Amino acid sequence: MSLKKQAVSGMIWTYSQQFGSQFITFMVSLVLTRLILPEEFGLIGMITIFMGIGTALFDGGLTSSLIRSKDLNQDDYSTVFYFNFAGSILMYLILFFSAPLIANFYHQPALTNLTRVYGITFIFAAFGAVQNTILTRDLKFKKQAMISLPAIILSSLLGLLMAYHDYGVWSLVGTALMNALLTSLFLWFSSSWYPTLIFSSKKFHTHFHYGYKLTLSSVLDIIFTNIYQIVIGRFYSAAQVGYYTRANSLMMLPVGNVSAALNRVVFPLFAQVQNDIPRFKKAYKQIMQMVLFIITPVIVIMAFLAEPLIVLLFGNNWLPVVPIFQIICFTGILYPIHLYNLLVLQVKGRSDLFLTLEIIKKILLALILATSFFFGFYALLWGQLIFSILALMINTHFAGRMLNYNTFEQLKDIFPIFLFTIPMGVTIYFSNYFLTDYNLLIQLMVGGSVGTISYFGSAWLFKFETINDIKNLIQKK
Repeated sequence: MSLKKQAVSGMIWTYSQQFGSQFITFMVSLVLTRLILPEEFGLIGMITIFMGIGTALFDGGLTSSLIRSKDLNQDDYSTVFYFNFAGSILMYLILFFSAPLIANFYHQPALTNLTRVYGITFIFAAFGAVQNTILTRDLKFKKQAMISLPAIILSSLLGLLMAYHDYGVWSLVGTALMNALLTSLFLWFSSSWYPTLIFSSKKFHTHFHYGYKLTLSSVLDIIFTNIYQIVIGRFYSAAQVGYYTRANSLMMLPVGNVSAALNRVVFPLFAQVQNDIPRFKKAYKQIMQMVLFIITPVIVIMAFLAEPLIVLLFGNNWLPVVPIFQIICFTGILYPIHLYNLLVLQVKGRSDLFLTLEIIKKILLALILATSFFFGFYALLWGQLIFSILALMINTHFAGRMLNYNTFEQLKDIFPIFLFTIPMGVTIYFSNYFLTDYNLLIQLMVGGSVGTISYFGSAWLFKFETINDIKNLIQKK
């Protein structure tokens, strides 16, 4: 199968899995927001950082090394499996005994038991990590979709049942545990690979040498991605953490899912052409333009129609989310550019540079956070946007050098996309202004429709080449 056909097939099934899973999760969350208080969502937001760090550490970046490596055998897979599984147990034990310290830090006693139970997902996830990596490496995204969707459905039903019976925040914990357990079990039952009693120190060294730098980078990224939740939880309130996490998760619904789904396809495909720089550059440019072309109008519509959107979805109790969400949306538009520039470094095997850049950016973020903190809650959010812009300059510079595709060229190629949002934003603003007294659903439908027509009309009028790329991809030419 050609690279392009693999890409098309992979994207179809990856998006089916990603959006199927997220659609179910999102619909369930709409119900849960009416059964669970904002501060209870905030409790989960407070421990997200510890869960993320633990997952990154027990994986060690070894699964990423498996995806990009060639000529793998049983020694490679078994070695990574045992390292991941042992690492997950170690991380859980550390989290278990650290739980009271976490609870004391946030002044939330309930976090002790929540953290100890939630942490079991480490072990469940590690149990099926290698099987999932093999499916990704072999581009078997259809099989992954057939595994993840049933797990999401069953675990979501459990969460709804628990919430209905007033289990509160434990409904969220139960959903996460059940999803991790079922996913790993389904992966084992459907996989033709099983570990044997082999642990090769040579293979471990090879994969660890590549992976540990990615792991440290991931830990840094997780810490500083969630640092706002730490600061808000420590110095403000659990409810404000809930508002922030809800705003961020709503923004990441289109941004994170489009990018993450495509990333699972793009990483192994880019690995195949990593030594053909002209082909690599062309593929990278097309991917980045297509993703931004699709994501940007969605984010702009959501930002301009934030109030009717949030009230309709979550109810009036969540109105404080509106201004937070609108600021975060600006940051979200830049997310795919960060992701694909960093992906270039990973594919090219420059995990050392990846780590160095992450350290530099995190120092920069710490300085911006320390400065903006003194000016209040919303200054923290604007500081996050300023950091994202500065980090973008760093990422595009170093990744661009590897593709002969510098920062200026990258920005020039995507700049028209942002120009198309200007008439889009104007039309949405005026349509919403005249429909203020109408039903919320009508405001969303009319505002979204006129904005979409304006955006794609502008792109068509100026003959933006990405439109043809998308048409060609759909037609599989």
